Amino acid sequence: MKKTASAFLSALLAVTLAGCSSSGSSGSDTPASDDASEKKSYTVAVVKQLDHASLDEIANAVTAELDQLASANGVEIKYQVYSGNNDASTLASIGSDAIVSGVDAIIPIATLAAQQMYIAAEDTQTPVVFAAISDPETAQLTDIDFVTGTSDALNTEQIMEMIFAEKPDTKKIALLYSPSEPNSAKPIADAKEYLDSKGIAYEDFGSPTNRDEVIQTVSSIVASGCDVVFTPTDNVIMDAELTIAPTLAEAGIRHYAGADSFVRNGAFATCGVNYTDLGKETADLAYDVMANGMENSKYFRTYEVMPGGIITVNTETAELLGADTSVFTQFGELVEVRTTEE
Repeated sequence: MKKTASAFLSALLAVTLAGCSSSGSSGSDTPASDDASEKKSYTVAVVKQLDHASLDEIANAVTAELDQLASANGVEIKYQVYSGNNDASTLASIGSDAIVSGVDAIIPIATLAAQQMYIAAEDTQTPVVFAAISDPETAQLTDIDFVTGTSDALNTEQIMEMIFAEKPDTKKIALLYSPSEPNSAKPIADAKEYLDSKGIAYEDFGSPTNRDEVIQTVSSIVASGCDVVFTPTDNVIMDAELTIAPTLAEAGIRHYAGADSFVRNGAFATCGVNYTDLGKETADLAYDVMANGMENSKYFRTYEVMPGGIITVNTETAELLGADTSVFTQFGELVEVRTTEE
């Protein structure tokens, strides 16, 4: 599809160059005409909390679907993709600049990004259509007239059941997450409740706030005698997954995580949402909001929970662990992947 530059994109690029990762403009390939000059046009800012495989997958799916929607509906959709580098002030600046530039919608990916875009858009009521918020209520992103989106809420109980189905003699579980990640609060609480009810020991490793601290914490986990590690959809841990996955696997420790992108980076297994599907659905929701108004959205003042039921396992990690992953077929569709750096 033909890509064109625009004044909007140039302006946004100039003011937020440090946070910008890609841009595009999509629409019909029909040659210019008098009618074409009146073609409906929308502008969208897609804002990732940071760069890593999960959020990149969602952003790529969002922009691909925006291109498709533009072509199918005979409109022009201009978009810019930004990364906030997991920094609240950077995200706030991106949001402010997007509002000043007059975007028709903002699509923030992950909780901190969504919270900052909500603040930026509060005065103008510019639609904010978030993606991949595990717990929108705790993040205080519900019951707002101009905010909606998609949730990748994790089925923590099912992951716990997978753990004991594959390794019934599991005696101690490490809970690895970052205190800076709102996404992790509820799944960790749910995991503790489940394990307490079963009388299973666990150790809380919820202290790391950056990649280096995650790596150090994993060294402590290896020394702790834990059989299994559980991590929710935690962006800080995901940022280090490629580094920590071999360490855990070589120690014989199974790492269960909250999204398939962890598994593609070396974690053992997950059950959950397909992030490409989530990105596509988020783009569809954003287009509906821009074309028909937020008040007419079927998720007005609420959000859409994406279906799970996909079990993803890393065959290379499973081989290192000597694990029989066939037991997972009882929980849903089994998808086998190998480690990739993407």
